[in-house]
Amino acid sequence: MPDDMNVIIIMLDSLRKDHVGCYGNDWIKTPEIDGLAKESVLFTRAFPEALPTIPVRRALHTGMRTFPNKGYTPRKGDNVKIPGWEPIPESHITLAEILRREGYITAMYTSTYHMFKPSMNFHRGFDCWIWIRGQEADRYRVPLEGDIEDLRNLPCELAYGCVGHTLHYCLANMRGWRDESDWFPARTFGGAIDWLEENYKRGRFLLVVDEFDPHEPWIAPKPILDLYFDTANYTGRRIINTRTGPYEFREGELEYTRAQYAGEVTLVDKYVGKLLRRVRELGLWDNTIVVLTSDHGHPIMEHGILHKAPYCLYPELMDLVFMVYHPDREYAGMECDAYVSHHDILPTILAFLGISPPTPIDGRNLWEWVTGERKDRREYMTSIFGGWVWCRDEDYAYISDLDGEHRRLYDLHEDPGQYNNIAEERPDICERMYKRILRDAGGSLPRYQLDIPELRWYNALRS
Repeated sequence: MPDDMNVIIIMLDSLRKDHVGCYGNDWIKTPEIDGLAKESVLFTRAFPEALPTIPVRRALHTGMRTFPNKGYTPRKGDNVKIPGWEPIPESHITLAEILRREGYITAMYTSTYHMFKPSMNFHRGFDCWIWIRGQEADRYRVPLEGDIEDLRNLPCELAYGCVGHTLHYCLANMRGWRDESDWFPARTFGGAIDWLEENYKRGRFLLVVDEFDPHEPWIAPKPILDLYFDTANYTGRRIINTRTGPYEFREGELEYTRAQYAGEVTLVDKYVGKLLRRVRELGLWDNTIVVLTSDHGHPIMEHGILHKAPYCLYPELMDLVFMVYHPDREYAGMECDAYVSHHDILPTILAFLGISPPTPIDGRNLWEWVTGERKDRREYMTSIFGGWVWCRDEDYAYISDLDGEHRRLYDLHEDPGQYNNIAEERPDICERMYKRILRDAGGSLPRYQLDIPELRWYNALRS
């Protein structure tokens, strides 16, 4: 291992595993991510250990599980009130802090606005950090009033339409856009490329690129949207101000919405490629570790639900994109089916670099499972989102409320899409899965009384 090894971590928010070519998708164009996968180890059983956005990033940056969200305290300055949605605990040490102590230059470019809300601290340990403003409901500009779905709210001709919730904020934030360089992936990855060009000769570096797209709102540039949808003959709404949960689309609008998401996936892929090409051009490919992952997926009516809901812990939400490129390329193109999650990234990177964690951590060096050095793979995974928990192993996927009363069970061999609930037929399996959840939680799950009128989808809804 070269002693000048660098690290790049790419986090893509809401990127669905089944929408990427290297995981089997055959209609969405993701050539850049697919190309990286050919040189990487591709993990096929990667899942978030706690959802959504902020709990995932806590685990990634610290190597510590956020599950089961014990000791949650809602934070001032943040309207998202969901267990686990908290700053990195003061007692946890971040990857950036560790590598900075080891002499690395550390930088983060992110458009994931939740990370820089009041009371958050996800830039700890970075020598420099850049917030790309304006995503979703970022309080960047005064929100729009009146008819949000009026086409005059679109910023330019390149923006054919927009689908998502809180559009009164994000459409206001998009005012002034003129060409693709104004779209968030161009700004986030473009800034990271500029930083790399300015600093790569200064020594070893950690560069984290955390892009909020393809998270909603979906507003793919029209030439990319046209790859997936016949805009010339579409007569439905072009701006659709959605809500989370069951949603009633008009004729043609669901297909249009899915095309908008597909377009965002291709747009993000394009700028991942721009960054990785620049890494190669600067002569860094042979001494740079690259980790690319998503924090979770995104439901688009597969189970009658639009957007992320805590009770909708199905593959479209739970399955992750997760790959690790190692410069020696000994295992390039390999698929690994070990159960892995975001808290495994920190210990794996430290092991590559020959650095011992300064404090005990929960994550595992997943490369030992890749090489076969260790055989003690996890037998199952557990996760939590709000008032709902999840467990899966080789045979079954289990979803329930915190009490284990409202439960669903799916046979993964017979029903991989998880549509046929067999919980009543197999109470023994439900009990086994729930006991695993309690065991991982230290014996009990915490309960919180939360009711946020403007964010109903974060409540412990029962379905």
